[in-house]
Amino acid sequence: MPTHFNFAHCKPLLVAAVALLGACQSNPSTTETTAASKPALADSAAAQQPLSQPLVKDIYTADPSAHVFAGKIYIYPSHDIEAGIPENDKGDHFAMRDYHILSMDSVNGPVTDHGVALDTKDIPWAGRQLWAPDAAFKNDTYYLYFPVKDKQDVFRIGVATSTSPSGPFKAEATPMAGSFSIDPAVFQDADGKAFLYFGGLWGGQLQRWQTGTYDANAAEKEPSTAVPALNARVGKLSADMKQFDGPVQELKILDEAGKPLLANDTKRRFFEGGWLHKYQGKYYFSYSTGDTHLLVYAVGDKPTGPFTYQGVIMEPVQGWTTHHSIVEVKGKWYIFYHDTQLSGKTWLRNIKVTELKRRADGSIETIVP
Repeated sequence: MPTHFNFAHCKPLLVAAVALLGACQSNPSTTETTAASKPALADSAAAQQPLSQPLVKDIYTADPSAHVFAGKIYIYPSHDIEAGIPENDKGDHFAMRDYHILSMDSVNGPVTDHGVALDTKDIPWAGRQLWAPDAAFKNDTYYLYFPVKDKQDVFRIGVATSTSPSGPFKAEATPMAGSFSIDPAVFQDADGKAFLYFGGLWGGQLQRWQTGTYDANAAEKEPSTAVPALNARVGKLSADMKQFDGPVQELKILDEAGKPLLANDTKRRFFEGGWLHKYQGKYYFSYSTGDTHLLVYAVGDKPTGPFTYQGVIMEPVQGWTTHHSIVEVKGKWYIFYHDTQLSGKTWLRNIKVTELKRRADGSIETIVP
């Protein structure tokens, strides 16, 4: 969730100016541009147009977790607001306070905003920053999993329940025991077992939990050397979906040689925004690389891994952050994601959707957003 300047986000037409000026400056108050992964001067203006349009324009939304419940698509996004907080690498400017749940009958159909489903003031233990959520359905109940900083400013993950997929949701009195960091994502397998994936670096505080307990004096960022990268966590959920059933473990993400990805391998290592889906018997763990702005994926034979890195799902979007979900709708697969098309500000984002295409071997075709 933090903000950090990346040279790749400079406009192609600035390339010549960079050569003369010797630097490319970042101005957080100006509109951010699309990634320089596209050819600089050979492309026409049309080639720089967004692949998809925002699903809603009256509020800012991000981090869309999409699900099909009772034949309808429900989206559980963050609700971005203009809080007037200066940008920093801890993501303090992402000061979200509530959730709006969205629904639609078909992909790119009319979207219904069901209003506020959960507010920070209604979470007994919450302090600030209601970041990216996810949802699940079991036991005739809908569960909303959310990260929020507690009153000691430590990110924990909470659970809220409802009888309706659109809410409103009522939060449990305390966070999930053993939970920490951000970006919860739920996967329910065919055998009924459910798993919660979570974790995020920098402002997500994952690097502060390396000893098993929170270290307020730990570095603001993860190691940047050739040491094994910090990875997302996964825990099997209890039958009531409100607690972990057993210890939380760290995922293993391996390279093509079967060795752990390294912390300085920033175009492949995990940063935040994990998501798991299953396709033809294989488990696909996808995630954001954070400061290199890619959505990538790894594949494994079990929901708990290990996972072997495969490639890039989506090249950088307009804006610093990238966060997604992947869902099957009526036999086709779609990726829900966000960018900053409407505002040009990395903390005021808008959610989008486009089709996810695969090759015959199950590998995912890279999307240029």
